[in-house]
Amino acid sequence: MLDFVTWMADPAIFTIGAREIRWYGLAFAIGFAIGYWIVEQMWKKEQLPPAWIDSLLIYTMLGTVIGARLGHCLFYAPDYYLANPVEILKIWEGGLASHGGTLGIIIAVYYYSKRVSHKSMLWTFDKLVVPTGLVAAMIRLGNLMNHEIYGHPTELPWGFRFIENLHQWKAGAEPVFSLPSHPTQLYEATCYLITFVVCLWLYFRKEAWKQEGLIFGIFMILVFGSRFFVEFVKNDQEAFEAGMLLNMGQLLSIPFVLLGCFCIWRAIRIHKSNNQIYS
Repeated sequence: MLDFVTWMADPAIFTIGAREIRWYGLAFAIGFAIGYWIVEQMWKKEQLPPAWIDSLLIYTMLGTVIGARLGHCLFYAPDYYLANPVEILKIWEGGLASHGGTLGIIIAVYYYSKRVSHKSMLWTFDKLVVPTGLVAAMIRLGNLMNHEIYGHPTELPWGFRFIENLHQWKAGAEPVFSLPSHPTQLYEATCYLITFVVCLWLYFRKEAWKQEGLIFGIFMILVFGSRFFVEFVKNDQEAFEAGMLLNMGQLLSIPFVLLGCFCIWRAIRIHKSNNQIYS
């Protein structure tokens, strides 16, 4: 019977000179590529101007990457990164925060709505969040390949032993393994994939995009609600979180869940009001 999984994946696919090409970056790129294709299908379904989709891709990519990187640096290790600002640019080494990415996307969508589509932010979000669950899942798989962001020790048979001395191991040293731990990367990736399927179903099968903000609200609750609970078995990312009743990831998730609840309530209220007008 399986007692645990010994995880020995190399974070790098291959090396070009001194630069590693990592699974993390590939997973991120694959998620974006599939997401772009899905958004293209939405554009065709609603017969929207093709130029809008290219602008949306640029805005969201910049918002996601910049926001996620700054979120990681400023939410979790501000002292280090403010003292070493050049390190902020080293995205290929990992270190992206989903909460920061969400804030970055919100800012990007604000400018996109004002300058390009001239429609409401919720109109854009209802489309944008459909493939976002897939992208988030791919990022967590990248974290798995990086041997990072895993959970507390566990005796469950699917516990993973991760390599703790990753850099020394890649240089030829014997691996030093963690205790069998919760593979929280897989927990989150599974939740995000479920969110992706639900949002995909809501958009293409139920045409929930006609109730502005509904898909976005459901997305926020599923993603950040699951994140809140997974954090209970995840190791603290920074020392200052030790002893906190709720860690930084949980504290940052609460307002996003509340925002999701508000958007669902608003969408249902407007839908009922419109039905009464036309009945």
